[in-house]
Amino acid sequence: MNENKTNPLLCDPVSGTCEITTGEITNEKAHIETENKPVKIIYYTDPICSSCWGIEPQLRKLKLEYGDYIDIDYRMGGLLPDWSYNSGGISKPADVAHHWDEASLHYEMPIDGNVWLEDPLDSSYPSCIAVKAAQIQDKEKAVKFMRVLREKLYLEKKNISKWEIIADAAKITGLNIQKLKEDYEGDAKKLFQDDLNLAKTLGVRGFPTLFFADANNNQVTVYGSKPYAYYENAVLALFPEAKKKNPNKNTLSLFEIYPTLTPKEYAVICTMSYPEAEVVLEELYDEGKLDKKSIKNGSLYSKK
Repeated sequence: MNENKTNPLLCDPVSGTCEITTGEITNEKAHIETENKPVKIIYYTDPICSSCWGIEPQLRKLKLEYGDYIDIDYRMGGLLPDWSYNSGGISKPADVAHHWDEASLHYEMPIDGNVWLEDPLDSSYPSCIAVKAAQIQDKEKAVKFMRVLREKLYLEKKNISKWEIIADAAKITGLNIQKLKEDYEGDAKKLFQDDLNLAKTLGVRGFPTLFFADANNNQVTVYGSKPYAYYENAVLALFPEAKKKNPNKNTLSLFEIYPTLTPKEYAVICTMSYPEAEVVLEELYDEGKLDKKSIKNGSLYSKK
């Protein structure tokens, strides 16, 4: 049994992280290569990390306002290898259910923890590998694919470690399912292991962790779920010339960019309160311009 007091599924709302038990971590500063844009972001996440679901609003806003200056490299962390440990008061899937409900209230993002009672996951590795397989096909579609996986997990209580759920998410995203399966069973496993190896080099101890770097390898790290200003300031620290783009805040226009939005996401993007965002989205739903999926801890709106 692992004697470490932290548990990967016991995400701490104070630090905004899902901690992992790490093996050997090197202290050297890893070199991060920029690509086509001034700032490279290596984002360590996991499809089942509730704190990562909690920063979707901030990340979506960052892409809208500073997308011209940032490349985000999504790396999978492997939050839950298996259940061969007992720590932090969590020793079995059922122990996670109440914690996820609490996380939902803290982040104001819809999460139904009952998936851990009804169809619990044995591991997050299958969904991590599936995202790496999607990245082989199309980086942008892979981001959308991970979003669909999360919506299935948090709102629909689907076990995203099962291939049929993964395949359904791939179909929704427009990925080639046959190729995805081939890569899932082949090359994606090595890519996932590469992510785990790099995580040790970078010193990743939990999720979300975002490493910002410029062409001279100056680095800023944002660890855990933080208010939007932390992510914005990291970009500006490395590239002060960045000019914030003010995206069209017309509600229906936002749904052309992001097909689904929670009230918290809309609130953060539009710089308004959660109740104000709910009123706007609910009015459009009542007018028949949006669809809505409601669960016990919130709602998700989508374009018709």
